[in-house]
Amino acid sequence: MTTFFPVLASMKVMKHHILVFFLFLSLASQAGGIRGVIKSDEGAVLPFATIFVREIGTGAASNVNGTYEVNLAPGTYTVIFQFLGYESQTQTVIIGSDFKEINITLKTQAILLQSAVVKADKEDPAYTIMRKAIAKAKYHVQQVDFYSAKVYIKGKGKLNDYPWLAKKALEKEGISKDRLFISESVSEIKYTRPNKFEEKVIAVYTSGKDNNSGSPSGYINGSFYQPEIGETVSPLSPKSFSYYKFEYLGSFKDNNYEVSKIKVTPRSKGDNVFRGVIYIVEDWWSIHSLDLEATKLGIKIRIKEIYNPIENKAWLPVSEQYYFNGKVFGFDFEGSYLATLKDYKIRLNPALIVDEINIIDEKLEKVQAKEVKAKYSKKGQQLQQRLEEGKEVTNKELRQMVKEYEKQETKKEKEPDVLSETTYSVDSMAYKKDSTFWTDMRPAPLTTEEVRGYKVTDSIADVDQKKLEGDTLRNKKKNSKNKAGFQVWDVVTGDTYRVSNTSDFKIHTPYGGYNTVEGFNIIYRTSLYKRWVKKDSLNKNVIRTRRLEISPIARYSFARDKLTGKLRVDYRTKDSRLTVEGGRYIEQYNGDEPIHHFVNTFTSLFLGDNFMKIYERDFVEANFRHRFNDKFTFNTNWSWAERRELVNRNNFTFFKSNKGDYTDNAPVNDELANTSFSNNRAFVGSVSLEARPWQKYRIRNGRKSRVNNSSPVFNLEYRKAISGVFNSVVKFDQVEAGIRQQLKVGIRGTLDIGVKGGMFFNRENMSFMDYKHFLGNRTWFVTTDPIGSFRLLDYYRYSTSDRYAVVNAHYHFRKFLVTQVSYVRMLGITENVFVNYLATPASGNYTEVGYGLDGILRIFRLEGAMSFREGDLANFHYGFRIGVSTNLTVNFND
Repeated sequence: MTTFFPVLASMKVMKHHILVFFLFLSLASQAGGIRGVIKSDEGAVLPFATIFVREIGTGAASNVNGTYEVNLAPGTYTVIFQFLGYESQTQTVIIGSDFKEINITLKTQAILLQSAVVKADKEDPAYTIMRKAIAKAKYHVQQVDFYSAKVYIKGKGKLNDYPWLAKKALEKEGISKDRLFISESVSEIKYTRPNKFEEKVIAVYTSGKDNNSGSPSGYINGSFYQPEIGETVSPLSPKSFSYYKFEYLGSFKDNNYEVSKIKVTPRSKGDNVFRGVIYIVEDWWSIHSLDLEATKLGIKIRIKEIYNPIENKAWLPVSEQYYFNGKVFGFDFEGSYLATLKDYKIRLNPALIVDEINIIDEKLEKVQAKEVKAKYSKKGQQLQQRLEEGKEVTNKELRQMVKEYEKQETKKEKEPDVLSETTYSVDSMAYKKDSTFWTDMRPAPLTTEEVRGYKVTDSIADVDQKKLEGDTLRNKKKNSKNKAGFQVWDVVTGDTYRVSNTSDFKIHTPYGGYNTVEGFNIIYRTSLYKRWVKKDSLNKNVIRTRRLEISPIARYSFARDKLTGKLRVDYRTKDSRLTVEGGRYIEQYNGDEPIHHFVNTFTSLFLGDNFMKIYERDFVEANFRHRFNDKFTFNTNWSWAERRELVNRNNFTFFKSNKGDYTDNAPVNDELANTSFSNNRAFVGSVSLEARPWQKYRIRNGRKSRVNNSSPVFNLEYRKAISGVFNSVVKFDQVEAGIRQQLKVGIRGTLDIGVKGGMFFNRENMSFMDYKHFLGNRTWFVTTDPIGSFRLLDYYRYSTSDRYAVVNAHYHFRKFLVTQVSYVRMLGITENVFVNYLATPASGNYTEVGYGLDGILRIFRLEGAMSFREGDLANFHYGFRIGVSTNLTVNFND
């Protein structure tokens, strides 16, 4: 928390400031470097041009006005000035104690075009270049054993427009259309092969009264040498030819390096693909620079990177620029990030020390490739030996060699399932750096707009600080009023109150609905949260947290004039969770709650369809979940309950014509003629095991997080109702097994598939809520999992106490029917096709097939489905459904 200190009057402090002042003057008198303006040969300033100092591995960039400033110690330096589309310029400068003004004019890059391009029957030379660059991409990843650098990041953002409904709220927060938000950070970064990345933020400068209000921008550590970057297919991915067309635009010389300019065009426009240009260094087959654009959820992103040969060993980025803009729900915004790296230190992998490799393109140079394979296979030379001797190798051989090398390296790793390990920390003094530090670190002075952005925000922060401190009696009274804690309206709106540093009390916003048993109801919940936090004894970056929640939940039925409720106690640790509940409460017959209470309220009051069927129980229930390790999780649930049947007590509806449409509060089932039951008691327990045998992970600050869909998920569950215990009269056994997985299918999309099946045995006494129920739906709205639920299935008709099997398949197309139109894809719309199947003794091989448009307005999906039994397409049912887009996760039952 930053505080603006007043001037201190103490003599001791004054002496300290005087000492610091003279020390600053002494250091300033010795400071030197270069500064100036970078322009094009047409006289236009070149914003964000790169300045690279070869001897110290330092990159910098000009600002939007083309001005730059680089601090250097006395000595002789080789300085390279670069800007995409212009010839690089190299100067040798001798630095003393003063700054040298060096104004640079860069000439437009002269591009030489190979004659082969004009021959219509020849493959574009870009494909040969890209095949060689792709073959060496993984080589570049493995070539660098370690590097460290210091990175400066400046982030800016601006809101250009917003809906008029939001104007008052935004202005209250000091947000206007002309206000620039800006933050700067300096980090020390380290990379250790194969996947360890460390970042320590040593300085942060953000606008606002509280420097914690804007967290430091995380250093973007993705690599275009990887198959994907930010979930977008890299042009250097092995599968890039399926996603992109490449065009050779010519080549040029840059400091004795031959560089080819390649145009990148997506074969089909849409999200998760790049377009633009990439420059490849011949013979090295590494990235020289790039200027690429992509679209993500309607937000346009542009990335510009410039690489340099660090210590003449490996090409690494020295300057990165990220621009983004978009319009979402009327909010029009834009922003940018500038990252420059300096003080590079690098260590190469001794096993892959070769820089220039003579790669033979097997597709274009077939004869030569065949000769190379035959020549060296006779001599028995290994690929590694050929590389070290600078001999030829085909692009496929190189890919195979690096793939085998990675495989062997993975076997040596302690945790081969960890794809990346990131450590991020912020120095305790990061928010306290003075202006001298920032003047030294900035690659270019702040522009007038940037300075104004800081001043505007700081002035707003001053006003907020005065209000908080109460600089007048009026503000003190107002502040006292606002900080009084509980307010009367909190009973209706809800709020959270800090009890201590590790405890909170929360009043949840009340909610409720309507059903024909309770009439209108209201559900009220409060919670007390307690946390215990401590650092891990072995790894100080890992925070161990235990959490306790105590939540009383009350439910009042107006039609029954009855108050019910339950108490929930939830205790969580890193690997375990114990939940205990008890009380008298209303439950759906299907414990997975397929019918959301808001949806049932709508269908009942407006359409006369009371789909929700409920009963009452007095119960005690305990659930324990424990993760044995990263791949296996154990769960057990035990409950005792006295169950009571409920009947309809209210037939209110907004339309009189619907009053006769309500059905009894007794589910209709094909196996059980009468689902009514007398009051009974049941003691039921279950144990289950979840396995993810090939699960991959990412580690951040010692905490593992799963990489989604990296392993199939297997489930095995055994459930038993025990009679005679606590007066239980219910008796049965049930076993169920299932598997679920998402698969990438070519370049067109993804396939989600889930299969599960089970059976009951030892059935002596069961009530309908003990049956196996399925996630059906008879409303317009889908609030359950779109992958594992049915669209048209009756909620309880095919519930069973016998054998059952369920298959759900959901294919997500990137390009199919309407998405053949690029404009539709650019709107973020994708297409889904799904098939759901249910087999029970009474279901008659129930099958659903459907088609959906996903990502409408980036949020919604619209589906059409038809269902039939026993393959009889002549007697089908159909319907349309509305749901939330499948790329969004919404918990409707929270």
